[in-house]
Amino acid sequence: MKRRDLIKHLNANCCVLFREGANHSIFINTITQKLTAIPRHAEINDYTIKEICKQLGIPKAGKN
Repeated sequence: MKRRDLIKHLNANCCVLFREGANHSIFINTITQKLTAIPRHAEINDYTIKEICKQLGIPKAGKN
């Protein structure tokens, strides 16, 4: 999945950019206050997306 598509999914599920790190962007779920890091790659693999969504407590992005 493209990084920009993942970010759209995160924003649609109440997650916003918290801060920028050196190699990752840190997103926070505004409802649960859970944090996770999003790598700065054009393509992010499905396993990483699954874990990001699990860490933020939101539904999995992409194909179900």
